[in-house]
Amino acid sequence: MDLPTDKMIGEKRDGVGHLIFNNPEKRNATSLEMWQAAKIILDDFSEDPRVRCLVVSGAGDKSFVAGADISQFEKARSNADAAAEYEKISAEGKAALANFQKPIIAMIQGYCLGGGMAVALSADFRICSDDSQLGIPAARLSIAYSYDAIYKLCTLVGPSYAKDILITARRIKADEAHRIGLVNRVVPASELEAAVAEYTDAILENAPLSIQATKMTVTEILRNPEDRDMEALKEIGRICFDSNDYKEGRTAFMEKRKPVFTGT
Repeated sequence: MDLPTDKMIGEKRDGVGHLIFNNPEKRNATSLEMWQAAKIILDDFSEDPRVRCLVVSGAGDKSFVAGADISQFEKARSNADAAAEYEKISAEGKAALANFQKPIIAMIQGYCLGGGMAVALSADFRICSDDSQLGIPAARLSIAYSYDAIYKLCTLVGPSYAKDILITARRIKADEAHRIGLVNRVVPASELEAAVAEYTDAILENAPLSIQATKMTVTEILRNPEDRDMEALKEIGRICFDSNDYKEGRTAFMEKRKPVFTGT
């Protein structure tokens, strides 16, 4: 892939796509070029049937993603118009992540702050090391955090904890993040990669079309009732029942063996 920066890495390993924020000297803070690269990588992963799920991580062991690169703010986000242009350019990369149809796991180690939290909130699962710190310091910069990110935060922790996190701008330790539902699992830092591999292995064993149907259904449930695409859900249901994988699942069950799914 021809990328505009080496600060974003895309790798494919045994059915798993890896999107790596590679800016460790700045705690993996994001730039416009990184979001442009992310879109290219995610579009490639989305179109590749060999990629069955996605792991998002930060380079090094100090930070997942520490938010936007504030050193760009003076030039790229110095006022409302400049900020709007910045958001327009970065929005495509963020949308590619938010709308990615395959399962997403955020592998969080170290700092997960600001825009990094928005990245984590776009994932289906969040697994973090016990030394992680999460937070949204928007109130300390007079920034209005995005509607989409706050909505996702509210669906995970509820309105009261969401306001707690945003209004105090405090950092949350891993154990509290797990207790309030912000992350799915907390493991020792030395076991983080193994815990994520356990999740990806479980995903790779299951039927891709069924997993896609689950993601679609949950997404529609969270929409306003009048905006739900029930026809799309009926269609994915029909696709599942007409698939080779449905036949394989039934046959494997009768033969008392593990099914081998192909996503067809």
